[in-house]
Amino acid sequence: MSPEREIENLIYRYAELIDDGDMDTLAGLFSRARFLDPSGEVQGEGSRAIGAIYRAFTRVFPEGTPRTHHVTTNVIIEVANQTAEARSYFTVFQATSGLPLQPIIAGRYHDTFALDANGWYFTSRQVFSRLAGDLSEHLLGPIPEG
Repeated sequence: MSPEREIENLIYRYAELIDDGDMDTLAGLFSRARFLDPSGEVQGEGSRAIGAIYRAFTRVFPEGTPRTHHVTTNVIIEVANQTAEARSYFTVFQATSGLPLQPIIAGRYHDTFALDANGWYFTSRQVFSRLAGDLSEHLLGPIPEG
């Protein structure tokens, strides 16, 4: 498999895991990564800290999911030897008993990756929110501006 495809699969795996409410496995994707706010400040590092960020901000419903559907598009990957950078767009849809199906937020991810003997892995994720709708059923706290 090409490096670009392996990296793209990591980006898509994130969407799958958050929509499934699997915060433990999601946190594992970031075991060697930093989570950055829009200004570049480190908000957490490693699976424990990054998992705590997602658990603190993501509303999970009784069936164990956030009732969301993340769509990731416009993925641009630039590989340089054993490191890579990727930029992509995201749109999150949500439907709950109190919210009809609708897009609730859109933005972009800036990710970095590295390669070792076990394959590619995240080294950082920075999230830029561009458009926001009704997040009252999704987030437990405010999102950073950017």
